[in-house]
Amino acid sequence: MATLAESFLADLEDLSEDEPGPESEQSEEEADDGMDDIEALNFDDLSGVAKLTSEPRYSEVLQRVRTALEEAASTTGGGADRRAAGPLEDDPTYKLLVECNRLAVDIDNEIAVVHTFIRDKYRPKFPELESLVHHPLDYARVVQRIGNEMDLTLVPLDDMLPAATVMVVTVTATTTSGKPLDDEALSRVLAGCEMAVQLDEDKRTVLQFVESKMNEVAPNLSAVVGTEIAAKLMGVAGGLLALSRMPSCNIQSLGAKRKTLAGFSASTAQPHQGFISSCPILAQTPPSLRSKAARLIAAKGTLLARKDAYGEDPTGTYGAEMRAEVLRKIEKWQEPPPAKQVKPLPVPDAEVKKRRGGRRLRKMKERYGLTDMRKAANRMMFNKAEEEWVDGDDVIGLGVLGKEGSGRLRIVASQQKQKLSAKAQKKFKARMYGSSGATSGLSSSLAFTPVQGIELENPSARFGMDLDTKDGTQSYFSQFGGFRSVKK
Repeated sequence: MATLAESFLADLEDLSEDEPGPESEQSEEEADDGMDDIEALNFDDLSGVAKLTSEPRYSEVLQRVRTALEEAASTTGGGADRRAAGPLEDDPTYKLLVECNRLAVDIDNEIAVVHTFIRDKYRPKFPELESLVHHPLDYARVVQRIGNEMDLTLVPLDDMLPAATVMVVTVTATTTSGKPLDDEALSRVLAGCEMAVQLDEDKRTVLQFVESKMNEVAPNLSAVVGTEIAAKLMGVAGGLLALSRMPSCNIQSLGAKRKTLAGFSASTAQPHQGFISSCPILAQTPPSLRSKAARLIAAKGTLLARKDAYGEDPTGTYGAEMRAEVLRKIEKWQEPPPAKQVKPLPVPDAEVKKRRGGRRLRKMKERYGLTDMRKAANRMMFNKAEEEWVDGDDVIGLGVLGKEGSGRLRIVASQQKQKLSAKAQKKFKARMYGSSGATSGLSSSLAFTPVQGIELENPSARFGMDLDTKDGTQSYFSQFGGFRSVKK
């Protein structure tokens, strides 16, 4: 009995590899159709290559654009046009603008196709011309004027090309290996040149209409980037709503083309150079700030596109304010940095420190406060000269010291003595009389007074002892001495 794997192998062998499936038949039919189209395409016929002008959409959009331009030219007076109220998708002007933008892109592609046709057909006559004149429209106009002429000194090209390019083209034409074209080939080339010029004129008409209506559809965006740049941005993005949904970094890159450096360094090439790089505001900005200004304009353009897409400000006032703000910022960037200022140092301890009140603060004020002697030295009497003391070069006034009392430089007895704290009194007493509290050996009972000169003093009276003044001795034989009886 065969296994499951063997049965699968048998089924695979029964399948024929040469038998085409439905998908392969469809692909072969499509390939055959494509080959038939390529074989049927006649590259010698311009109408077979460029088919845009023969489409009904092309003629219809151009007719509507010309009619709108004629109506706008015939209308006189009145204020500026404003977008009709309602959704933007329902506005007929906006729909026509979207169609114009799509048609402008198609015209650019068609011009490129026609340029390739002209270049291929005119190469036998002047093969070096395509490397000297790169722009498709300039190439078509130069070919249209040269024709079959071999001596280019007889052909005026100064109104089409720069003087240096004209000189190079004239010199190259004298050494070219090309030969004149026959009448049929020349007629095809001239027909292609006429088509390219006509397509360019139609594109200019479409862009003129778009720019004239941008103040009506997107007034705020046009106020900052201009009507031409706004039309290009809206055309590449696919409409104003699509533009409003794009981030600012993508708007900055819209219209950017890959540049061929031709062997030069890429360090000086600035990336993300799209339509915004040709904005009038950037044209008057210094090169060092253009990249920063382009990011700023792209960011503001995103906000303005959203405001225009939903019709929040149809008057364009917000866009004018935004333009003034952008110009003000760019001017601010160009200002030189402020000069370094020398600031004076703050006054030390200028602010009075707040301290809490209480016994400790009062004791500290008493300890470090002014003494009575210092207060008297700082006080002056009216209409009386104060005594002075010369200390080197300084003259120190003594105030009212010595004006009252005995004339000594000390505080009179009538003034209140300064109170010392308990800690200071104990320290002073220990320093003067010793730590034991006994009388110092250096103390004397003699006192000098201004009345009697020298007089004896009772040392015990200094410490407040209440003794008998009549009896100068203190002994067991005094009238206060004797034995005491202690009751048990």
